[in-house]
Amino acid sequence: METPVRKQHSMTPGNTPTKPTPTGWVSFVGAGPGDPGLLTMRALELLQSAEVVITEMPEHVSMVRTVLGLPEPVEPREGEETIVAEPVGPVFIDGGFAEDGQPLAPANRSRLVVKHGKKSRVVRLMTGDPFMYASGPEEAQACVKAGIGFEIVPGVSAVAAVPAYAGIPLTDKNHREVAVVTCGGAIDWSQYADNRTLVLLSGVGSIGESAKALIEAGRSASTPVAVTRVGTTTEQSTLTSTLENVAADVRAARVAPPAIIVIGDVVNLRGALSWFETKPLFGWRVLVPRTKEQAGSLSSRLRDFGGVPEEVPTISVEPPRNPLQMDKAVRGLVEGRYEWIAFTSVNAVKAVREKFEEYGLDARSFSGLKIAAVGDKTAAAIAAWGLRADLVPTEEQSAAGLLAEWPPYDDVLDPINRVFLPRADIATEVLVSGLIELGWECDDVTAYRTVRAAPPPAPTRDAIKTGKFDAVVFTSSSTVRNLVGIAGKPHPSTIIAVIGPATAKTAEEHGLRVDVMAAKPDVDVLVDALADFGAARRVAMLEAGLPVTKPSDRKAAGRRKVAAK
Repeated sequence: METPVRKQHSMTPGNTPTKPTPTGWVSFVGAGPGDPGLLTMRALELLQSAEVVITEMPEHVSMVRTVLGLPEPVEPREGEETIVAEPVGPVFIDGGFAEDGQPLAPANRSRLVVKHGKKSRVVRLMTGDPFMYASGPEEAQACVKAGIGFEIVPGVSAVAAVPAYAGIPLTDKNHREVAVVTCGGAIDWSQYADNRTLVLLSGVGSIGESAKALIEAGRSASTPVAVTRVGTTTEQSTLTSTLENVAADVRAARVAPPAIIVIGDVVNLRGALSWFETKPLFGWRVLVPRTKEQAGSLSSRLRDFGGVPEEVPTISVEPPRNPLQMDKAVRGLVEGRYEWIAFTSVNAVKAVREKFEEYGLDARSFSGLKIAAVGDKTAAAIAAWGLRADLVPTEEQSAAGLLAEWPPYDDVLDPINRVFLPRADIATEVLVSGLIELGWECDDVTAYRTVRAAPPPAPTRDAIKTGKFDAVVFTSSSTVRNLVGIAGKPHPSTIIAVIGPATAKTAEEHGLRVDVMAAKPDVDVLVDALADFGAARRVAMLEAGLPVTKPSDRKAAGRRKVAAK
């Protein structure tokens, strides 16, 4: 639902209308403490219709691009011509920091909001909640003074969210009160001498003085304390200590803001309730050699296990060099020449659909045609077109699995004996030869070509070679060959996960040691296997009395293999 904007019109002498006077609107939107998943539905609606987004933190730009599905700006490589494209999405304005990198003063932030709010639909994105320990009230008052309409969209406050992500409830049956204190300036700590839970904001720099004052006020020196940095993100880390030792522990760990501090007995529950930082792939930077479109479900599943996926395309999908074969096959489909069409990939579905749109056709042209899909993902792409696959392998989801369940041609039951097989230029001949043996004739058509992608940016290539990735997931032999070809071999410390035996063999041929292999060729099963590996590795470290680290944290050239089922 869009915020209504009232248009003002005026008439000049002679009854000639003038252009409407632009009327702006400002939505103060809580962005939460960092996890994009904590944005509200209303926040997403407003971001989708925003003309200008005024951010508070540098990471807000990436957050908005992610939730809106906007492409990241591409930096030209050395020697390449810079191409200026039409802007996509809203205009981003930094409302947190000036050009010299210093935080903007409150008055300057208010002036910035008013300036853009007078003529544009503005989302003022604020960390946490706009009216909870933020400058939202001051900026909203500036809008009132300037006659600009506004609304408040509450967000998830870091006060509640960060402790929850650290596994620390702020109350329990024995502790029913919470006090939130913004540190800085003179604070009468004696009023917090009881056993209620304290949440300190902006308190890292002064934690020594605060802890000492609380002990002097009567709090026990052994009172538990938790300091959580960068809460709700995959960089989150929590230090637990006591009032007596927290200052020294914070200095030793070099804890820096932003951080939320929780003081009280509820901190003891973290040992049993920690759920976020104990995810099996928490904070792991995982290389996914696929495009963002191909890697959607795979990357989403990695995030569910705490991983940080980074997609690096290793192939580029392009139209066939000679489109006439595809044109002829599509005409034959419309004219009823085929009994079956077999899709062996999502890209094949996409290629046929694009050809249909080129000719002004739609799904009705499939009437009377049987449709086969090599697996569930391809079947889902067919369903998104409004069609239903008649045949999907129930066991192995591959060309061989599809062939194993394909019915032989029957000249009584099948009026037509021809199959349309749109596929990649590098696809295997297994399906074609098998269908011929079953009595079918095949129109084996190149629907698209796969070519090696351009090398990734230099920082990504360096990260691959120097072990800054914790794991890489290979979903085919071609992804192994192409990644090594465009970026080099992953560092020995990087965990190698593959989708099946053929991919494992290719990885080993390229000098890579395989740590994880999926039990069946399915990307979800592959990610689950990598998560099992991460969980087993974590348990082994804890049982050995070692700190839990990521594979990229290890300094040794070789890597220790941890068995995972």
